[in-house]
Amino acid sequence: MNAAPISRRSWLATADQTLQNLPGAVLILFCDGTVEYANGAARALFKTLDPIGSTLRSLFSLNGMVGGGEMLAAVAAGTSVSTRLPDGRVFDVSSRPLPDDKAVVTLMDVSRYVHDAERATRDALTGLFNRASFHQLLREKLVVAQRTGEALAVLCIDLDRFKSVNDTLGHPVGDGLLAKVGERLRSMSRETDFVARLGGDEFGILQTGGDQPLAAQAMATRLVDLIGRTYVVDGHMLNIGASVGIALAPGDSSNPEVLLKRADLALYKAKVDGRGTFRFFEGEMDARMQARRAMEINIRKAMALKELELVYQPQVHLETNAVVGFEALLRWNNAERGVVSPADFIPLAEEIGLIVPIGDWVLRTACHEAASWSQPVSIAVNLSPVQFRNAKLIESVVSALASSGLDPGRLELEITEGALLENTERVLSVLNALRAIGVRISMDDFGTGYSSLSYLQKFPFDKIKIDQSFVRGNTDDSNAIVRAVAGLGASLGIRTTAEGVETVEQLNRIRAQGCHEVQGYFTGRPMAATAAASLLNATSSH
Repeated sequence: MNAAPISRRSWLATADQTLQNLPGAVLILFCDGTVEYANGAARALFKTLDPIGSTLRSLFSLNGMVGGGEMLAAVAAGTSVSTRLPDGRVFDVSSRPLPDDKAVVTLMDVSRYVHDAERATRDALTGLFNRASFHQLLREKLVVAQRTGEALAVLCIDLDRFKSVNDTLGHPVGDGLLAKVGERLRSMSRETDFVARLGGDEFGILQTGGDQPLAAQAMATRLVDLIGRTYVVDGHMLNIGASVGIALAPGDSSNPEVLLKRADLALYKAKVDGRGTFRFFEGEMDARMQARRAMEINIRKAMALKELELVYQPQVHLETNAVVGFEALLRWNNAERGVVSPADFIPLAEEIGLIVPIGDWVLRTACHEAASWSQPVSIAVNLSPVQFRNAKLIESVVSALASSGLDPGRLELEITEGALLENTERVLSVLNALRAIGVRISMDDFGTGYSSLSYLQKFPFDKIKIDQSFVRGNTDDSNAIVRAVAGLGASLGIRTTAEGVETVEQLNRIRAQGCHEVQGYFTGRPMAATAAASLLNATSSH
């Protein structure tokens, strides 16, 4: 016996039940794009209005979805597109033709898969592209640029003073700050720009289109201004800055690795030039960087080959003309280059972190030498601002004193205002700990900074060293400054030393203005350790 034929109404009811149970949204469209049918998932998706009788374009636009126009073309072609909702959900939209010039459209939620894929290309903290995806995008855009002749720019960005935020307030605040920087970078970039966090506090922007180099210059100017504005993170008001390096394609290179390297070189130049600015790559930067790398290698070799040595410059008391101390000065005698000026290698040693082991060696050597002198005069050792960021500074000083047997009261540590500019409170706590050991503290190059007087209020320095520019400048203003500093020192109970005295006229002028001590070529050039010991032996025998 044959089964009874299924009626069209019964078939439609069965089909509707099946479609209603599907997890994906299903729409059936008339040929003009008007919705004839929507299952439960589709009604839930387009809950702001009834899908029936609406067009696909209006459904998409009224629900904040993109791609309505593209979907109409896809329906005609039988292809698929994707759309994203304002809440971040992503749907894969596909269509198939039906009889009577109709079409069935399905919307499958692929958010999980898309977001997983995006996480592989995105920085978790800022939501920007990560380093790997930035490099891939750069390679792709350079291929297109070579074909079209379009110029593009790579901007490398480094945050100024970010490390001090991490060090003083902790990584959670630092992470919050990085996230806010990411938001600002995103807000100022165009849809055609690609913004990435390259790691740590380094960011990159790939700028396509625009009239180069003017477009890159305009963006860099906005970057420096926007990132330099105050942030509020967890109740803390934070101020940082940005340095920017720019390289252009094809002018600087069409090779992605070379282009990034050259943007980094330009960034380094911006930092050297004072930070808070931008620089374009220039051809000679490569040569300078090669010379810098060679210098870095030579500094490391100098430590291993014991090419570094100390010389000692006398400090003379003006009333008695007696040597009351020496300042230990670092010298580098290179086999190929001869004597290398400290101005040529100390800044690089600070930048690459070698100043810490070099500083430890200077401290130990100076203390051991001074401990052997026939007279208990002081030994002054300069401390770099970088050494104050080293948690083991106090330990190094204690170790040098203990191993040499030097009386702590004979050791004088000289700091410049640069050591106090960042993390002032932390530096002051270190200075107080050193004073507690019995070590004396001097302010070097006094008068050349902006806040020297305020630091005298915050810490009881044992000595002020007046910068040589005031000593050598025989003008009414220079003389007034020396006289004022000498008077200030006398009123605060702080000794004053005038640096850079080279003539008898300068010596007489400094004596008349009330300074306690002098140091310079006129009263004694820097000398070897043996000569310093002999000088003291000679004066003690009189």
